[in-house]
Amino acid sequence: MSESLTPSLPEREVLTPSSLNRLVRDLLEDALPLIWVEGELSNVVRAASGHLYFTMKDTAAQIRCAMFRPRSTWLRFKPADGMHVVARGRVSLYEGRGEFQLVVEHLEEAGEGALRREFERLKTRLAAEGLFAAERKRALPRFARRIGVVTSPSGAAIRDVLSVVARRFPLAEIEILPVPVQGRDAPPVIVEVINAASRMRRHDVLLLTRGGGSLEDLFAFNHEGIARAIHASAIPVVSAIGHEIDFTIADFVADLRAPTPSAAAELIVPDAEQLVRLLQHEERRLKHAISRKLEASMQKSDRLCARLHAQGPQVRLARVRERATNLDRRLQAAARSRVALSVLAIDRLRARLAVQDPQHALARRSERIGTLANRLRAALARTAERRALRLAELGRTLNAVSPLATLDRGYAILIERESGRVVRSIRQAPAGAALRARVADGEFDAHVDAPRSDPERS
Repeated sequence: MSESLTPSLPEREVLTPSSLNRLVRDLLEDALPLIWVEGELSNVVRAASGHLYFTMKDTAAQIRCAMFRPRSTWLRFKPADGMHVVARGRVSLYEGRGEFQLVVEHLEEAGEGALRREFERLKTRLAAEGLFAAERKRALPRFARRIGVVTSPSGAAIRDVLSVVARRFPLAEIEILPVPVQGRDAPPVIVEVINAASRMRRHDVLLLTRGGGSLEDLFAFNHEGIARAIHASAIPVVSAIGHEIDFTIADFVADLRAPTPSAAAELIVPDAEQLVRLLQHEERRLKHAISRKLEASMQKSDRLCARLHAQGPQVRLARVRERATNLDRRLQAAARSRVALSVLAIDRLRARLAVQDPQHALARRSERIGTLANRLRAALARTAERRALRLAELGRTLNAVSPLATLDRGYAILIERESGRVVRSIRQAPAGAALRARVADGEFDAHVDAPRSDPERS
């Protein structure tokens, strides 16, 4: 240990165990930064307070560890004895027992456990972005003429692919795009090869494949860069990584996932024997269709020949002549019918004219006028006689009530000259009043000297 880390102590100073422990604790905590430690768990105990206590060990040593709340409650897994973990913490001293310990701030599974957690986190994030969506996946070409195989040129996977393609469809061209298929150097190279193939577009389909292996061996294909390169590829991508039970992020992003390299080759290329049977079947269908087409064409040709013969000049002329004869007969019949109808109409008009002759009408009108004149004269005579009788009767009635008859008996009617009113009382004829008296044969003026009342009526 360097002198800068060694505390200066007075000579012959006596320390107590507690002070010495504090001194050692401060020395350890100041001298060592946060460190990473990998080992196997044992004696795992979770206290009622929530603190976690355990021991980390390897084949040669062990160290006591403590993980306090709340960090112990944030763990994504349940620590158990025998589990291989990686811890990050600081070295300290537990003063109660005088033992140094590791105060853990972060704890994670080592090996496959950590890899699986990383796999699940990346899978969840890429799925949320839509890289695994079924609607974006493209269909493979029915007949792939050139296939780019992104794999190790020395692995078993390429031998399986070549064997299946040679057996099923030898016409397909296989181009090996060599890449490392495991280790930290593999993902960048795979991404570069996929992007280059997408830009060149030489291939009809890309096959990303490798043989089986452990999770660590296959973990290169769980790289985010590979997933995004597959998603951005302009060429359909088929993935066949590991065995049927193995799944990687590349499998989820690819347009098609095959359980093995051999199965991928069978999915990409058709079966030549099946194609031969299909072509033979299509050949039979084509021959049958051509035969039916020829038969239909011959029948159509016969119909056209018959129509052409039926529409020859002689035949057409005969039909026109026959039609002209028919039209002539119909025209003559129509003319005779029209003349007969015209004669009948003239006869009807002549009969109506005879009935409506003006001489006959004048004679009938003159006779009716004479009859009406006689009836009118008789009616006038009867009316004059009735009115004369009525007039005489009215005259007698008028004379009976007429004041002139009264005047003939010596009476007179006095009328005020100014107002023209009939004088009915002496009060209307004061002294000096100017009157006009009407008698039976005329009128004369009168003047009132002095009015006198009738003594009998008074």
